This record gives sequence, structure tokens and C-alpha cells, in this order.
Amino acid sequence: MQTIIIVLDPGELVNPDLDFRYCVPDRIAELTNNDIRDNGYDYIDTVEDKSGPLMGIWLETENAGENWPAVLNILQMEKFLDNDLSKSAKIYISDHETEDIENCVLVYPH
Repeated sequence: MQTIIIVLDPGELVNPDLDFRYCVPDRIAELTNNDIRDNGYDYIDTVEDKSGPLMGIWLETENAGENWPAVLNILQMEKFLDNDLSKSAKIYISDHETEDIENCVLVYPH
């Protein structure tokens, strides 16, 4: 399996809510027929000028390079807890399973 990570900055969201860690991967799995599935979440420390830690949502898929655009499309088409996540999310990918963000490639925004 390969990795897709969605990184959210709570300081950039209208309604920052910890439930993102459940509702986002569940909806992505539903809309992709489980081609992209939940693989956990974590908090990511930031530089000091940020409001707090970022939330990383880990997803697993057979081919991150081919499937990450589906994640972006879902973030653009759906609102999650009153938030348009496509305006603030960053998407990283790796061809390794459960990869650390430092070893992933930023694919969105370019």
C-alpha cells in the first residue's frame, strides 16, 4: 500500500474540529469505493509562528500517484463541518506504506 496525507491547519479553518480525523477519511473511502482508506491521524508540530499543531490524516491506497487527485476532487466538492478544506489543505504522497510526512512529496498545492 502507498500513502496519501492530508494536512490541515486549524488556524486556517472556519470551524476547526477534531472530528475531521473521522469524517474526512470515512467520506473519502465511501466516495472511492474503499480504493482510498483511513490509515490513522497524527498531530504535526509546526514552526513557532503557527497557532498550534497541524492535523495529518493518513490514507492508504494502491497507487498514491494516481489516486491523490480523487482526494483533491472530494475536498473541492464537499464541505466538511462547514469548511472548504480545498482552500487550506495540503496533500502529500509516498509510494511507501504509512510514511512519515518528511519522506513524502507535496502534490497540492503545487
